[in-house]
Amino acid sequence: MAAPKKGRRSPGGQGRPGRTLVLIVIAMVALVGGMFASGTSTPRLGIDLAGGTSFTLQARNQPGKPNAINETNMKTAAGIMERRVNGLGVSEAEVQTQGTNHIVVNIPKGTDAKQARQQVGTTAQLGFRPVLTATTGAKTPSATPSPSASSGKKDDGKKGDDKKDGEKAEGKPSATPSASNTTQGRAVTSALKKGPAETPSASGSPSAKPGDSASPQPSTGGDQIPATLQKQLADLDCSTPQARSQASEKAANAKPTDQVVSCKEDGTQKYALGPVAVEGTDVKDASAVFEAQSGQGWIVQMDFTGAGGKKFADVTGKLAAKPQPQNQFAIVLDGQTISAPSVSKAIPGGQATISGGFTQQTAEDLANMLSYGALPLSFKIADETTVTAALGGEQLEAGLIAGAIGLALVIVYLVAYYRGLALVALASLAVSAVLTYTIMTLLGPAIGFALNLPAVCGAIVAIGITADSFIVYFERIRDEIREGRTLRPAVERGWPRARRTILVSDFVSFLAAFVLFIVTVGKVKGFAFTLGLTTLLDVVVVFFFTKPLMTLLARRKFFANGHPWSGLDPKRLGAKPPLRRRRTTAPTETKEA
Repeated sequence: MAAPKKGRRSPGGQGRPGRTLVLIVIAMVALVGGMFASGTSTPRLGIDLAGGTSFTLQARNQPGKPNAINETNMKTAAGIMERRVNGLGVSEAEVQTQGTNHIVVNIPKGTDAKQARQQVGTTAQLGFRPVLTATTGAKTPSATPSPSASSGKKDDGKKGDDKKDGEKAEGKPSATPSASNTTQGRAVTSALKKGPAETPSASGSPSAKPGDSASPQPSTGGDQIPATLQKQLADLDCSTPQARSQASEKAANAKPTDQVVSCKEDGTQKYALGPVAVEGTDVKDASAVFEAQSGQGWIVQMDFTGAGGKKFADVTGKLAAKPQPQNQFAIVLDGQTISAPSVSKAIPGGQATISGGFTQQTAEDLANMLSYGALPLSFKIADETTVTAALGGEQLEAGLIAGAIGLALVIVYLVAYYRGLALVALASLAVSAVLTYTIMTLLGPAIGFALNLPAVCGAIVAIGITADSFIVYFERIRDEIREGRTLRPAVERGWPRARRTILVSDFVSFLAAFVLFIVTVGKVKGFAFTLGLTTLLDVVVVFFFTKPLMTLLARRKFFANGHPWSGLDPKRLGAKPPLRRRRTTAPTETKEA
C-alpha cells in the first residue's frame, strides 16, 4: 500500500494551489461585477471630501423643567435627530453630542440643507387641543372683552370649566349623543387649504356646511374664555412669519394644562385653545399616503396607541355636541396650529388623517417627525457652516501623494532585496487593493459607509501591514534555504511558523481597530473601520493568494534552482551545504501547536 503523499493537505492550498487561486479570482470578478451592476464605480465620499453642511444645535432651558438638559435627554435627542435625517435618505450623516448642551449634525453634500435643518431642529411636540374661539389672523386692537368675561369670579369659573373639559377628554371614553362612524374612520382635515373662511371638517362629509365656516370676528365662543386669553388673542398678529414664529415659541413652551393662543400655519386664522386633550405621545405611527380616490392628494395618516385611540374617540364625541367653533379641535405642532378640523361625529378606531394642501415633501416631512418621536428638549441653531470639498480635496491629494511615495519606496525595497519575490508581493498588494476598493464601494449603498480622510489614512496604513505579512513569510522561506533545504520543502516548512506570526500580528491589529471603533465617535470610526477591514483582507490574501502562488512558483526552475534574480539564491543567502548525516525518524514537517 502506497504511503500518502506529504503536503497534500497542508494549510494554504499547496496540494491544489491552482484551484485556490481560481476561487479567489472568481471572487474578485464577482465583486467587481457587483460594483458595476449596482451603478456605483466609486466609493461614497464623506462630508470632508464631498462637502456638505454642518449644524451646531444648542439646547435651551424649558419653563418648569430646570434640569431638563442632562446627558440622558441629550443622547435621546441625538438619536431621534439621527433617525430623522436617515429618514430623508441621507447617508454618512453624523449626529453627536458635544459638551453638555450642544449637538453637532454633519450632512454630506446632495441633501437639502433647509429641509434637514427643519428636521433636526423641530421639537415635534404634538398636541390635540379643543378650539375655544377663532378669528382672522390679523391683529385686532379694538377688540374689548365682553362684560361676562370681565368678572374675576366668572372668568375663574369658566377657566375651571375649560380645564375640566380638557381633563375629561384625557379620561375614559364616554357615550356620545348621536355619534356615528365616519366613512373612513379618520379625521379628514383641510388645514392648509387657501381661504381664510374655510373650516375643515372631521366628519368625513364631502363638503363643509355653510354655517360651519369661521366668521372673521370672534364667535359666540369668545365670551366663554377668560379676559386675559381674549386679550392675548386680540393682540396676536399672525400676518408675518416672524410674529407667527414668536407666537409658536410661546405656545410651545406652555404647559399641557394651560390655555394658549396659536396661529394657523399660513397665518390666515388664529385660535384660542384649551388644554391638551390628546398628546403626541399617544401617536404610535405616522405615514404619508397619496389619496387618489377621494381627491385629497397627499395626506398624513396617524395611528394612535390603544389609550390614545380611546382619548381621541372621547374628545371627538364631546366636541361633536358643541356649536361652531367649539366643535373644532386644533392639531398643534410645536405651538403652531397645522390643522383645525370641525367634528360632527365621534371618531373611534384609533386612526386620524391630516389632509389638505400637502405636497409629497411636506407630507413625508411631517410623517417623519411624528414617526420618530418628539425631542425631549428644544434647540436653537447656534451655528451653521457650509463645508466645501476644496480643503478636504487638498488634504486627500496630499495624503494620496504621501501614500504613493511610501508605496514606491516599499516597491524599491522589495525589488532591491527580494528581487523575483517582489513580483509575488506586488501581485498580492494588487489583489488586496482590488478587494478593498470594491468592498468599500459596495458598502456605500449597502450600509451607508462613506470614505472620509481618516478612512483613507487607515487604508494607507494597511499597505504596511500587508507588506509586513509577505516579508515574514519570505524570511521564513529564506531561513529554511539557509539551513540547506531546497525551495519546495522550504516553502512548506516555512509556512506553519510564518502563519502563526502573521495571525498573531493581524489579531493584534484587528483588536486595536475594534476597540478604537467601539470607544470613539465621529470620523475616527472611519479610520478604525477601514483598518479592521484591511486587516481581515490581509489574512484572506496571504492564505488564499500569496501561499498558493509561492507553491506554484516553487515548481518553476527559475525559483527552484535559485536563480540570482529569484531572490532565493543559496549562495547569496549563505546557505549551508546539504547535511549528509545519519537519517532520523523525525517528521519532515514541523507541527503547529
